Formats: sequence, structure tokens, C-alpha cells
Amino acid sequence: MLTPLQKYLVEKITLSEEELLLIDSVSILKKIRKKQFLFEAGEVWKYNAFVCRGLVKTFSVDKNGKEHIINFSPENYWFGDRDSLTNNTPSKFNIDAIEDSEIILIKKEDFEMLCHKIPSLNNLVNTILQKSFVVSQKRIHDSISLAAEEKYQNFLDSHPSLINRIPQHMIGAYLGITPETITRIRRNSNK
Repeated sequence: MLTPLQKYLVEKITLSEEELLLIDSVSILKKIRKKQFLFEAGEVWKYNAFVCRGLVKTFSVDKNGKEHIINFSPENYWFGDRDSLTNNTPSKFNIDAIEDSEIILIKKEDFEMLCHKIPSLNNLVNTILQKSFVVSQKRIHDSISLAAEEKYQNFLDSHPSLINRIPQHMIGAYLGITPETITRIRRNSNK
């Protein structure tokens, strides 16, 4: 029986039984409860992480205690702090669970070994990083260019499976708009 990570990978690339066992041998399963922190700002992020089940968020908190959500990561998503991982610097971000979640963690050095020994995995990682960069550029552009209604509609269009899993105030913290604005947008769209 394949793990969720193995199933995800074999849908994307061809892997031998030995390669699957190698991946499994360096995979650490971590279960976190709803509202439990996986990681806190100030620590150095040392993993490549994959969501097997559940939903996590990556966020920062400003000096006034306001939450700014950088990313939502549901099942079959990779997540983490790329800057902290790459540069071995303290992270600005926290990661916690929106739902009870199961995460696979692979230490940086183990992940690098996997990418070296499994070229198809390395190619997949490069493809994912390129897509992530494009998504980040679009998100930055949208956040500085679009009206609140357009940001919210883009979120609905991009993440239809998440809309009922994420509280309204968190969607607002992700989009940079208040929950009251989301309520107004929803009310106006129902007219």
C-alpha cells in the first residue's frame, strides 16, 4: 500500500520499488492537531514538507498582533519556508494546522540526496519550484493591483475546494482585506 506521498509521486513520475523505499526511509510522519503549531517564527526551517491529510497555513504576525497569511497548504501540497531552508536563517513565519493534519517531513540533506539519486524527482522539484514562482508573482501582482472584490473572486476561482474549509477571517488575512469587506462582497454578490 502506497503512502499519500508515494501515491502523489507515482502519479507524477516513474519510480522503482527501490526508489520508493528510499523515499520512505527518510520520510518522517508528523501528526498535528487543529491549531497546533508545527513551526514557529525565529526557528530555522530544516525540512521539505508535504501534506498527506488536512490543511496548514504559513503566516506571520505583525507588531500589532495582526496575522498575515502567506500560504494555505491542503492535501498534496509541498510547503515550508524556502528562505530559511536555503539560507539557514531564522524564519519570519509560523506554520500551524487549520485542520487535524498529517505531514511528511524530509530533512534538507535527505531531500538533496533523494534529488541526486532520483533524477526524475529532481526534475519534478524544479517544475514545482517554477510553478511556485509563477504563482508568487501572480499573487504579488494581484495584491497590489486588484480591488478587494477581484482578489476575493480570484481566491474563489483558484481555491474552490478550500472555501468551506477556511474561516472567513483567515481568507481576509490571506488577501489583505477585512472580514467585514468579505461579508460585504458576499452580500453584494447574492443580489
